[in-house]
Amino acid sequence: MASITKQQAAVAVRDAKARLGLTWAQIAEAIGRPVGWTTSALLGQQLMSETEAKAAVSFLDLGKEVQQALQLQPTRGALDAPIPTDPTIYRLYEMVQVYGPTIKELIHEEVGDGIMSAVSFRLDVKREHDPDGDRVVVVLDGKFLPYRW
Repeated sequence: MASITKQQAAVAVRDAKARLGLTWAQIAEAIGRPVGWTTSALLGQQLMSETEAKAAVSFLDLGKEVQQALQLQPTRGALDAPIPTDPTIYRLYEMVQVYGPTIKELIHEEVGDGIMSAVSFRLDVKREHDPDGDRVVVVLDGKFLPYRW
């Protein structure tokens, strides 16, 4: 059993990332997983295998207790408050509030009666240069799961 929580491990990971001057992409490459998944896992939202956790703590020069915590089953959902206060997370929340019904309608119209999986899921975030100011492109790529009656 881990002597620290996944949240404490996430703090240790962030501290090591800053101390070593690393990017999430560099850490993901060292672990051999996509950057979105790696970041989520190291922030406590995914279950890491022993091999993945060992690679992470070795690359980040962290201890066995962090490795054990990374291998714990997560309690998913990282928001402590019903409405997030962090500006970046709030904007994502706002986007879902504003565009959620539209996305739902378009999924149903384009794909059918069902939902987009957050389990069979890929995430990508990239910068797109634009003369009017750089843009952030967020791709949420989830498997379609039809409702079955």
